[in-house]
Amino acid sequence: MTDHTLFSLAFALAAPFWALLILAPGRRWTDRIAASPLPMVPVIGVYLALAIPVFPQLWAAVSRPDLAGFQQLLTLGGGAGAIWAQLIAWDLFLGQWMYREARTLGIHPLVMGPLLALTILLSPFGVLLFLCLRGTLRLRGRQRRPVASN
Repeated sequence: MTDHTLFSLAFALAAPFWALLILAPGRRWTDRIAASPLPMVPVIGVYLALAIPVFPQLWAAVSRPDLAGFQQLLTLGGGAGAIWAQLIAWDLFLGQWMYREARTLGIHPLVMGPLLALTILLSPFGVLLFLCLRGTLRLRGRQRRPVASN
């Protein structure tokens, strides 16, 4: 497979799981999938297929990080593809965690759907908004608890 094909495959492998988290929340199989690390495994496989051929350049970029090293890594098809696959796997991990947290906190799927979609596209923004919402809900939960008297 070419670097281009593997690059495209990384998101294609993750997309069905994102669709479940967003479009079928609360279903038993969605909850089971969200609790499993297995959805990330195929994307990690794509990462390995892209990263192994450029491993010396990848290792140089991550072990001694500097902008020029990463720019050089990204000029390699496998390097850019490996970073992309790593992002896709990490974003899916974050999305699964957010989904489980939202279910625990009782956040409505109509609120979570857009947050998960934002996380797919720009994960730091989606995660930050989710963390703010999560913190607000936890703070409100603490404020509503009656204080135990001695």
